[in-house]
Amino acid sequence: MGETIRARDLPSLVGRTYGPSAWIEITQGRVNHFADATGDHQFIHVDPERAARTPFGGTIAHGFLTLSLLPQLTAGHGPQVAGLQMGLNYGSDKVRFLQPVRVGSRIRARQTLVAVTERQAGQWLAKFAVEVEIENQDKPALIAEALALYIVNDRADQKGDKSHA
Repeated sequence: MGETIRARDLPSLVGRTYGPSAWIEITQGRVNHFADATGDHQFIHVDPERAARTPFGGTIAHGFLTLSLLPQLTAGHGPQVAGLQMGLNYGSDKVRFLQPVRVGSRIRARQTLVAVTERQAGQWLAKFAVEVEIENQDKPALIAEALALYIVNDRADQKGDKSHA
């Protein structure tokens, strides 16, 4: 967990990097569940025998599975905002899948705060440059510009209250 900061002081953290997160293993079971949830049963994800005959040498995670793990990978690795009522995933400005994640490998993430804007009183939009790395690989699995919307108790922020709502 990072330090607790008032929302109005978030811009002072631009440029700060958080993480890395703990490693997460990408299992075939996780990939299969994701395939069932999304209806994407392409053989390179769910058929180990057939996928073994591809240049990947085995099954790989869906790119969107890796992307969907960002909340887990980044939770607790970033600024803790005083008076926070809720934090919302606000989307992404950029996502690139740079290297496939083979089943059985482990991934983790780092994120750098690159921009913060106050949208309206009590609402702060933060942009993070996120990189998901694959253990023992030089090239990351993905890079993204992830957006988070912090909704804070504006009175707590003005008073400098450092408690979490």
